[in-house]
Amino acid sequence: MSNQEAIELSTQGGAAEWGPATESELERLRYQGVAPRKAQPNPSGHNARIQSINAAVRDASAWVTPLRQEIGRVIIGQVHLVDRLLVGLVSNGHILLEGVPGLAKTLSLKTLAAALELRFHRIQFTPDMLPADIIGTMIYNPRDGGFQVKRGPVFSNFILADEINRAPAKVQSALLEAMQEHQVTLGDETHALPEPFLVMATQNPLEQEGTYPLPEAQLDRFLFKINVPFVSLNELNEIVNRTILKQQVSLQKLLNSERIMQLRDVLSKVVVADPMRDFACRLVLATHPQTDEAPEGVKRFVRWGASPRAAQALIRAARVRALSQGRAHVSFDDIRYFADEVLKHRTLLNYDGQAENVQIGELIQQCVANVTEKAA
Repeated sequence: MSNQEAIELSTQGGAAEWGPATESELERLRYQGVAPRKAQPNPSGHNARIQSINAAVRDASAWVTPLRQEIGRVIIGQVHLVDRLLVGLVSNGHILLEGVPGLAKTLSLKTLAAALELRFHRIQFTPDMLPADIIGTMIYNPRDGGFQVKRGPVFSNFILADEINRAPAKVQSALLEAMQEHQVTLGDETHALPEPFLVMATQNPLEQEGTYPLPEAQLDRFLFKINVPFVSLNELNEIVNRTILKQQVSLQKLLNSERIMQLRDVLSKVVVADPMRDFACRLVLATHPQTDEAPEGVKRFVRWGASPRAAQALIRAARVRALSQGRAHVSFDDIRYFADEVLKHRTLLNYDGQAENVQIGELIQQCVANVTEKAA
């Protein structure tokens, strides 16, 4: 889509006859250098295309509230966590959850799977696992003297990798191919995984005995790393009350694989203007100490910044936020909104940063504050 189409798209769908109706749309026009104006008929058919995109985005955004409400029937609180899970689902991004035991990490993922009409497998990772326990293996058939494929649990749409950091390196490497390429190699054959394919993983930060820290290459494959907070007093009371009453909730399946792929197709039509793309790229560069965009804290305490996948992840997540709000274009706020979860686990501290117990999240906020918005 051209910049002119992006400008025209910003002026569609507002309640006012002249120009856009929201601050984000005004912000978009300002950085395009165009004053708000009344949309005029376009003989080239651009207006019809823009209107169709707006209509598709409005229709697609209708899935958000029902799915949130359905998950909320089981999960008490954790609104932030649920929202990020939905972003990962639509944007085709794997998600890593970290938190102390008992915070509904596994339950949240199982509840999301229960609301989806997808093939689901939970894999409990242990130190004695083998790659074949996940991806499958080749079994010798004595009748015909050949080998046949025995597929593992990874051949599902939705994988819950519970306590993923308990698995040894060989298992992690086998899972890495599945996460990145959406395929599995068994013997000399490559097998495609079903679509959509998502890995939602959990890890416990307290129990370090018998664990294997995830390598940076695998962490980079996760769209988000989410630190799950402890619940409030009211939420804890409600959790305990449901236990006392033994309440059982049967969830309705709201989305199937076909519908999810349709949502992803609409997501690809959400407009990312040049200033938004540039802002995401400069935000990633700000995590690298050798760049001009890096704040002082990054230059002092960071050894290596986020990878190019981080910029891609920022755009994908920002598109989902725009889509969920019924907007057909990404704003600067959409990109800032996900900076912490996207950049924190991809930014590595140097020796000084580790020695002084520097919090990476604070450095990311410095990056967000340091990177300014620029016009096209």
